[in-house]
Amino acid sequence: MKTPVGLVTVALTAAILLTATLVIATGTRGEETEFPSAAGALEVRTFARGLVNPWSLAFLPDGRMLVTERPGRIRIVSAEGQLSPALKGVPDVWASGQGGMLDVAIDKSYAQNKTIYFCFAERTGGGGRTAIARAKLNDAAGRLDETKIIFRQEGPLSSGNHYGCRIVQADDGNLFVTLGDHGSHRDQAQELGNHLGKVIRIAPDGSAAAGNPFIGRAGAKPEIWSYGHRNGQGLAINPASGDVWEVEHGPRGGDELNIIKTAKNYGWPVIGFGLEYSGGKIHESTAKDGMEQPVKYWVPSISPSGMLFYTGKLFPKWSGSLFVGALSGSMLVRLSLNGNGVAGEERLLQNLHERIRDVRQGPDGALWLLTDSSNGRILRVSPSVK
Repeated sequence: MKTPVGLVTVALTAAILLTATLVIATGTRGEETEFPSAAGALEVRTFARGLVNPWSLAFLPDGRMLVTERPGRIRIVSAEGQLSPALKGVPDVWASGQGGMLDVAIDKSYAQNKTIYFCFAERTGGGGRTAIARAKLNDAAGRLDETKIIFRQEGPLSSGNHYGCRIVQADDGNLFVTLGDHGSHRDQAQELGNHLGKVIRIAPDGSAAAGNPFIGRAGAKPEIWSYGHRNGQGLAINPASGDVWEVEHGPRGGDELNIIKTAKNYGWPVIGFGLEYSGGKIHESTAKDGMEQPVKYWVPSISPSGMLFYTGKLFPKWSGSLFVGALSGSMLVRLSLNGNGVAGEERLLQNLHERIRDVRQGPDGALWLLTDSSNGRILRVSPSVK
């Protein structure tokens, strides 16, 4: 028979374990939580959960969403946060390393044509490459119709790294897409005869868009818009100027924010601000004639991901700000801009301790985030009303 002291000890131990379990459960369930910001307290609410490494989020005109999961799925998320089964009609996806089902974008004329675009890692031969597909969403039947791969990246194959794969559609209907350098083939980012380490500009059918800078140049791929990139993980058009902005991962330090201009060389791996993961030197220098400088760089790395320019009314103080998700940095970054320059940086939601894979502005003006984990969530960020 236990002594009274022993009973008390057992009871206290049980209580402590129960409390710890509740705390852990509360944290993983993601109940409404407040976080500080320069614009006042933020409310972060879990809208949907149970996603496996969600990668991209896109709003449909009726307020529902499409969300991709890296293992190879696209789902519809209802206005109540319910996840549909995986859509049928998706091509074979090579979900290995950093590859899998990646970005998704809604055509600007979706209300008329039901067209979506998505990019993914496709296995071929002894490795992988980035592929871009278009399809018509048949949401009533839970499938994609008329799915067609419209572009395949050409060049040395990836063993599972650096696919890039963000898509943004310009007002003229053409698509800008980031394509990674595949990691072990980084020198190819300087070569125009392949698509590694490039931003491309293609028509909705996948052909090189009219006006691309290297059309007709011998030995150059006509889809290329800019080159010298490492692994572009965020892409957005600045509504104030119409310029395309991009964020890309550096190695050990040297993540970059760039304004993408036609035919420009962004320097990777010749110039940059990072090091080998082992600590060794990569670059010749941090600057060189004929190569562009970033608008901003991060040392140490934050691993920037999805990005958007905020135009909503829910956060009036943040109008025109650029938001960037951060993976290794586990936060949401807000950059205040002065023209094409960064005037300030605010680091948000650091106590959330989540890898932020994507950030989108919803029709309601809220910020919508994807957390990158095996139990990923869709989060809605709004001003606190408490």
